[in-house]
Amino acid sequence: MSTINAFVLKHIRTLEMTGVVMRIFSFSLVSWLGPESPFMFVWIFNTVDAILLSWCAILKKDQAYTLLNIFWVLVGFVGILRAGNFVH
Repeated sequence: MSTINAFVLKHIRTLEMTGVVMRIFSFSLVSWLGPESPFMFVWIFNTVDAILLSWCAILKKDQAYTLLNIFWVLVGFVGILRAGNFVH
C-alpha cells in the first residue's frame, strides 16, 4: 500500500486534475443529455473520481476535501444502486 501511496503523492497534482476533469465531464454529460444520460455510467464514473479525489485529500491530510469527497463516494454508491434498480 505504501508503494501506491508514494505513486499517488508523486503524481498528486496530475491525479487531482484528472479527478476534477472526470467530475466536470460526468456532470456536463447529465446537463447536456438530461433524461437520456447513461446514468449507470455517470454514477460509476463519478464514484471513481470521488475515490481518487478522496485518496488524494486523505494523503494531503485535507479534512474538508476528505469529508466532501467521501460524501460523494457514498452518494455514488447510492446512485449506482438506484441506477441499477437494486433499491427503490
